[in-house]
Amino acid sequence: MNVSARRVAVSLNSVAKLTSRCRQLTLTLQRPQRSIIRSKMDTRALRNPYADYDGRPESTQALFDSQGRLTPEFAQRLSSKVSELLAVMENGLKSADPRDCTSYTGWTGIAVLYLHLHSVFREPYYLQKALDYVSRGLKCLTRRHDVTFLCGDAGPLAVAAVVYYRLQRPQEADEFINRLLQLHHNVVKGSGGLPDELLYGRMGYLYSLVFINQQLGQDKIPLQYLQQISEVVLASGENLSRRMRLQDQSPLMYEWYQEQYVGAAHGLAGIYYYLMQPGFVCGEERVHRLVRPSVDHVCRLRFPSGNYPPCIGDDRDLLVHWCHGSPGVIYMLLQAYKVFGVPHYLESALQCGEVVWRWGLLKKGYGLCHGAAGNAYTFLALYRLTQDPKYLYRACLFADWCMNYGKHGCRTPDTPFSLFEGMAGTIYFLADLLQPMKSRFPAFEV
Repeated sequence: MNVSARRVAVSLNSVAKLTSRCRQLTLTLQRPQRSIIRSKMDTRALRNPYADYDGRPESTQALFDSQGRLTPEFAQRLSSKVSELLAVMENGLKSADPRDCTSYTGWTGIAVLYLHLHSVFREPYYLQKALDYVSRGLKCLTRRHDVTFLCGDAGPLAVAAVVYYRLQRPQEADEFINRLLQLHHNVVKGSGGLPDELLYGRMGYLYSLVFINQQLGQDKIPLQYLQQISEVVLASGENLSRRMRLQDQSPLMYEWYQEQYVGAAHGLAGIYYYLMQPGFVCGEERVHRLVRPSVDHVCRLRFPSGNYPPCIGDDRDLLVHWCHGSPGVIYMLLQAYKVFGVPHYLESALQCGEVVWRWGLLKKGYGLCHGAAGNAYTFLALYRLTQDPKYLYRACLFADWCMNYGKHGCRTPDTPFSLFEGMAGTIYFLADLLQPMKSRFPAFEV
């Protein structure tokens, strides 16, 4: 039986029991520990001013109905704010770095936003804007070893392929796909110092292939291309685990600049999330033998708060970001629950949700990588799996926070209008919330 066939059907009753158990675990944290944690976390987060979901229909009636459909009024508010912030973003981009081609902070990230808006609103104007911005990105490709979707040339090439596909220009789309696949050899040859993580490593290139298949059809990039990358990543992880003599604790281990990062962007959680995707690794037995105990090793790193360290050996419980901390680790946990069916993975994911609700409104701002919008995707991921209205409610209130952009005294990012640090990412989230069951963290979720 393959991995996908073993995915677990989650019942509302089982989720309710796990949610209740998670709340009990939260309440049983020792009060001195909670006091220490609170003072540390408060250095990075603003106080959450919202009342939590109390189970009464009245608490959600202004946001969504019993079927999870947003009310017309709230949906209109989201749409209006998208338009308003787009105008601000466009004006701000006039002073953006003209040489930054990346999805993370550059022109391609703006193209990703407009592609998403085209998907949501079906306005041809947005597709033309996506073409305009990805064309800027293509003019300043790095042509270096940077091969990832977020920080390298794979991003502009993959996004260009999708833009031309939607424009019904298949020949040009195929040309960009071919250019993207020309990077494949250097990714899988297993040398040259290429790391394995998402932002700058092999998984970042793998995502570019996933992006093509998500947008153009699952067989556009043959599965063998993804499996070859996964094979190299597995071999790399086994090798480092042996060198560090960690085989008994974690059959796989990864590092970036001699640090064993834990989170989604540079670390273990992001890598394991992809290695657990159905079909990405040849042989279900290897997923169970290598990936599952490595996931369990990450689980053992959890702080009493429910949060996770940025690196192995770092005991500072400070960061509640998608890049470092619970908001990124949760995707690994949810995928582990889907694949292995073990309740404690979902239990840990629910605790991540509690961490984000309490400490997820960050002083760093409203962005995706380390901001309120990125943290809100925690709730959307939980909602899609559990259908518990609490998580849609929380996502909507984080959206309310984001719709008051600039009114909370948050820091201004280095690239204030970009996809992953700035306003473009916030706009992406607000538009994504219009279709909660279709929402996905951009440039990351499968």
